[in-house]
Amino acid sequence: MHDSAKPLVGIIANPVSARDIRRVIANANSLQLADRVNIVLRLLSSLASCGVGRVLMMPDREGLKVMLTRHLARKQGPDAALAAVEFLDMPVTARVDDTFRAARMMREAGVDALIVLGGDGTHRAVVRECGQVPLAGLSTGTNNAYPEMREPTIAGIAAGLYASGRVPPSEALASNKRLDVEIRDANGNVRHDIALVDAVISHEHFIGARALWKIDTLAAVYVSYGDPQAIGMSAIAGLLEPLGRHDAGGLAIELAAPGKGEFDLHAPIAPGLMEPVPIASWTRLADGIPHRVKQRTGIVALDGERELAFGPGDDVTITLRENAFRSIDVAACMRYAAASGLMRQSTSTTR
Repeated sequence: MHDSAKPLVGIIANPVSARDIRRVIANANSLQLADRVNIVLRLLSSLASCGVGRVLMMPDREGLKVMLTRHLARKQGPDAALAAVEFLDMPVTARVDDTFRAARMMREAGVDALIVLGGDGTHRAVVRECGQVPLAGLSTGTNNAYPEMREPTIAGIAAGLYASGRVPPSEALASNKRLDVEIRDANGNVRHDIALVDAVISHEHFIGARALWKIDTLAAVYVSYGDPQAIGMSAIAGLLEPLGRHDAGGLAIELAAPGKGEFDLHAPIAPGLMEPVPIASWTRLADGIPHRVKQRTGIVALDGERELAFGPGDDVTITLRENAFRSIDVAACMRYAAASGLMRQSTSTTR
């Protein structure tokens, strides 16, 4: 564990988020490597201003570490007062396994908070391994229902104020829901995974391209919450029966074949991509109550990416879990900082 008197924050930046097929078919722009480095530099500056002198980061193969190290070596101008960065000593595979490993290592190192740059998939991978470490999410992916679009400077200040103990957990932290997916085969073997926002059942039988975007291949959509302003599969729920991320319960939606549903719901399933979604029925999910998937064969996509295949001998259930992981409520932290005068510094001098 680290010295509790010296706050420690972890940063996991996915260097390749926002490069999947949805960027091509939906005319969405990609976040370039230099932009990601700039985000990290802003985080390091705001963390340092709150007393966080050391940060752990995940290494990568895409050049983020190289570009960031070049900046940090200058130690002059705006780069002079940045928090010191220590890259984790770990193998780099350029797969999601890197995120799993980094989140686990940061948890074991005793970080006070984790700042995550990526989309829903990156945040999901971190939540799988971070335990009770609270995270602050920054949206840099394609379909981002979980991480917010927010200025990194403010997210860094909020994380720094919490990590340094200046904003108490009761004020700084929010509890979050997730979906637990269980696939049990005829021999009793069980596979588990999670989704933060949505688990989608597809008729397809092969993982193929991981990103999910063809409505006519979908059978059902399960969400922990659905915002009418969201992009992605959770937008279907958000425009059908809005459900807040801190409201109780979730939603299960059965889709129909094209032209066979009760009605078509037009939803933005990717940036710039509106699609008619044929709705058959929908029902609420209650905390801790498993919901059995009707589809007998197919793929389960978690937060927009195909992950798990299942066959006719498998039993698939989706269970909503409330209070599943903790996050830093940036807005609440900043309100507390203002109300408590945390950002004030006396200008008086003593003689």
